[in-house]
Amino acid sequence: MVKFPNGFSRRTVLKGGAALTGAAMAPTVFVRHAFGAEFRNNPGSNATVPFGFNVPQTGAYADEGADELRAYQLAVKHINGEGDGGMLNTMTPKALKGNGILGKKVTYVTGDTQTKSDAARASARRMIEKDGVIMYSGGSSSGVAIAQQSLAQEMGIVFMCGLTHSNDTTGKDKRRYGFRHFFNAYMSGAALGPVLEKEMGADRRAYHLTADYTWGWTQEESIKNTTEGLGWETVAAVKTPLGAGDFSQYITPVLNSGADVLILNHYGKDMVNSLTQAVQFGLRDKQANGKNFEIVVPLFSRLMAQGAGENIKGILGSTNWNWSLQDAGSQAFVKSFGQEYGFPPSQAAHTCYVQALLYANACETAGTFYPPEVIKALEGFEFDGMGNGKTLYRAEDHQCFKDVLVVRGNQNPTSQFDLLEVVQEVPRSQVEYDPSIFGGELGPYEA
Repeated sequence: MVKFPNGFSRRTVLKGGAALTGAAMAPTVFVRHAFGAEFRNNPGSNATVPFGFNVPQTGAYADEGADELRAYQLAVKHINGEGDGGMLNTMTPKALKGNGILGKKVTYVTGDTQTKSDAARASARRMIEKDGVIMYSGGSSSGVAIAQQSLAQEMGIVFMCGLTHSNDTTGKDKRRYGFRHFFNAYMSGAALGPVLEKEMGADRRAYHLTADYTWGWTQEESIKNTTEGLGWETVAAVKTPLGAGDFSQYITPVLNSGADVLILNHYGKDMVNSLTQAVQFGLRDKQANGKNFEIVVPLFSRLMAQGAGENIKGILGSTNWNWSLQDAGSQAFVKSFGQEYGFPPSQAAHTCYVQALLYANACETAGTFYPPEVIKALEGFEFDGMGNGKTLYRAEDHQCFKDVLVVRGNQNPTSQFDLLEVVQEVPRSQVEYDPSIFGGELGPYEA
């Protein structure tokens, strides 16, 4: 049992914000580089290099955004050689030396995506043009990620995606200047399928409620492909607006639909609200088609579980990472984060922390901040010691491949943080797929 400053603890599970530091304002300039090219925001002889952290500080995904900022602040400390080093002590291979990047200390600026694509692009553009960021990262929405990734390609600045789960991010909307560490909807379906069949059988009738934007669409498609492949029938698939708040008008029709499973393709506060209202409508106590009615949440997070409270107990889903994992990298990150903030990190915090370290390491490996060389250092990069086992940044689509977790709402939590029980650690080989299936073109190295 590992204890942390506020008394939260980690136990072995079943297997299967602070003040923000600003960067000095810098003009957007192009400087001829040793590689023979000019590129935007070359730090040149400056002693520091600024990152941009663009996260949802308001809106339906603001809880994830707050945790992302905490993780980014911690990553900057570790890159600069402050604190205990966190995952820099477990990451392999590693070029970083704990003294910044190529001898320059990292600073950062922040922005609010508002969980809106236009606002995210505007905020990112300000970071690039006014603050001179060399890289930007963050976000908790696939629509926001895709918008920022497109801007990154236009502006020639690398974007390390935050929390984005749509297949499109590294599919039809992939870009050379964008990279995703987080898993995607296809992987959630591939990981969940065998567990759903084992626990719920092959004779089921499913009703989908789906967030009406790119993530919800591809999540619904992926889980439908999985469940229909098991023999399940899809009764209905209904789109709901992001940030709806009141989902009662969408849940009422489920009661008399003939469905015996409700699949909530919702995230953040939308999932908290829709799940809570579904339970209030009596769905968890309902019998349908001679079976106990079930609810599935394909994409889970601990922050959502905290918001949903008792309603989350026993419900299956998937997640990118969980603070209860016992590998050395996860333990190092949880220890550092817990000492800094007094509670364990979320999956959003984990993926953003890792993204910051991966970009910094790629610059150190390449020996330059010149984007095409940094991109090439990330493409095909295989690493370990950062949670999820051996991980590959696939060159063909910039998608990370790693182990995926199937989780269940913990029936008997030992603390307010011990809310998700890991049912199975699904190996990377089970969730890999051919890079051509989602289409898209990465585009050129030179923006």
